[in-house]
Amino acid sequence: MAGEPGFPVPGSPELSGLSRQERLDYLRRRMAAVPARGESVASRAPVESAFPTTGTSAAPDSHAAGVLPVPAALAELLPRGGLVRGSVVSVSGATSLLLGLVASVTAGGGHVAVIGHPRLGVLAAVEMGAQLERLALIPDPGADPVEIAAVLLDGMDLVVLGLGGASVAPSRARAVVARARSKGATLVVTDGHWDGAEMRLEARVHGYAGLGNGSQDRGCGRLRSLSLAVCARGRSFQPRTTRLDVRSAQGRVEWVSAPEPVAPLEAAPFPGPVEVVGL
Repeated sequence: MAGEPGFPVPGSPELSGLSRQERLDYLRRRMAAVPARGESVASRAPVESAFPTTGTSAAPDSHAAGVLPVPAALAELLPRGGLVRGSVVSVSGATSLLLGLVASVTAGGGHVAVIGHPRLGVLAAVEMGAQLERLALIPDPGADPVEIAAVLLDGMDLVVLGLGGASVAPSRARAVVARARSKGATLVVTDGHWDGAEMRLEARVHGYAGLGNGSQDRGCGRLRSLSLAVCARGRSFQPRTTRLDVRSAQGRVEWVSAPEPVAPLEAAPFPGPVEVVGL
């Protein structure tokens, strides 16, 4: 775990030679030893953003209890201005969206675990404001990443779970959702199918700026900004789509609302599952 020396991850020497159940028990004991872990929804303190609303942080109304901060430009798209604690959110498309969520929560004082994303752009997350001492990376969770996520929900504000194309059985998904609600943590699932996600966020690249300026240097130059079309869908609200610019400014990466509207994104089906987890 970044910022917490001695916290082992699957595959480390501390866990070698242990059975799967022994590893899970060991992780639970270590998580229980961390201060302020295992709190209920009512007792867990809200996470507040450490940055002004013009940058990476969430809008002021997302500081309310029960909501995790998101980039300010994205907060305008969500009904409660952030990620609701105890909920499950499906995220797909451009990785910049996922990095923005991780950066905002850690910048606001929250703890985040990212499971099953071995190629996560940590440098890009830092440029967006992520605090590495509050970020745990588990790139190879083993055969049962869902169980690892369930354990970490006991101590993290946000758990990002990469399913690698798998589909989680509905009965198991309900059990993990119940755990997330009881612990006041938010679960973000990617790269697979999770039955019953309360909200789905999808980001698609809408354009670039900084490459190919003029007729003489087409295809050359330095990328200055990335434009994303982001769509939010949920059980309790109609689909909403907006365009956001992710751009470099004074050594930082900022999220800015773009003035031009975009057409709503069509709902894309989940890819066919490679395997089913939890049967």
